[in-house]
Amino acid sequence: MTAPRPATPDVSVVIPVYNEEPGLQALFDRLYPALDALGVSYEVVFIDDGSRDRSAALLADQFARRPAVTRVVVLDGNFGQHRALLAGFAQARGARLVTLDADLQNPPEDIGLLLAAMDAGHDYVGSIRRMRRDVAWRRWASKALNQLRERTSRIRMTDQGCMMRAYGRRIVDAINQCREMNTFLPALAYTFATNPTEVVVGHEERFAGESKYSLYSLVRLNFDLMTGFSVMPLQLFSMMGMLVALASGALFVLLVVRRIFVGPEEGGLFTLFALLFFMVGIALFGIGLLGEYIGRIYQEVRQRPRYLIRAVLEQPAVPAAAQACLPGIAPADPPARP
Repeated sequence: MTAPRPATPDVSVVIPVYNEEPGLQALFDRLYPALDALGVSYEVVFIDDGSRDRSAALLADQFARRPAVTRVVVLDGNFGQHRALLAGFAQARGARLVTLDADLQNPPEDIGLLLAAMDAGHDYVGSIRRMRRDVAWRRWASKALNQLRERTSRIRMTDQGCMMRAYGRRIVDAINQCREMNTFLPALAYTFATNPTEVVVGHEERFAGESKYSLYSLVRLNFDLMTGFSVMPLQLFSMMGMLVALASGALFVLLVVRRIFVGPEEGGLFTLFALLFFMVGIALFGIGLLGEYIGRIYQEVRQRPRYLIRAVLEQPAVPAAAQACLPGIAPADPPARP
């Protein structure tokens, strides 16, 4: 016998899950006590992003144990972390929303730090990892890509790789109205926020399993950031093209004057080849960058669904007015909605 789930909990914790079977029980053992200690109403929304192990089964078992505060969204395939989060945003009903990775690198006990910042009046709270436990190349790549993103957009995030963040309901509703195929949710939320801030949170080694982000994935993520929130790369190549054209014109005039007054120059063939290859390399990079923008436009105009939901396990919500009329013993949990 359990209490019914409130229609609008104070906090929704959204956690994408992909092949996290070895560490899920440890996540359950730490997450729920941490949320119980906050003294607020909450729900936990797990999104299984097409896991190939037993993650979905473990999430279903956890829903059976605590249906009043647990919801499980099972996607019909692997759509990527950010699309899984979008599915969670669409399902979450809380007045405030907290995102968290399932690998326990960010301790669930620090959720209270984000909520305290929101209580102080901030509508979006980012996080900065204290003493990162990642391997060296991930820290260096993250730092370099952070600097690149700051130079190509107005988005300021000290640690863009930390998924532990808090969002106000107004920002969540605005994100749910966006129909972009490829986006970066923390950056999108930053553009909607009126009073953003950041807090320092803990960072631990993965409890189990391996990171799902390779170097290629990190590069792709930053392409999403650059092309989704700024046209500065295209503008830089336009200016570079004008400078190269001016330099080429000046070189042409110099060679004509030299030929008239000094005579034809000898040699310099390999220097010319090197300069030509350099210019061709710049042109190819610019074409590739332009292709990134065009490819994203192509994905948008097809209007394919960003994700497909196979099943949702949830206990139907009971409005606050109806809860006041319930007897002291709540009815048994109804079956999950397929």
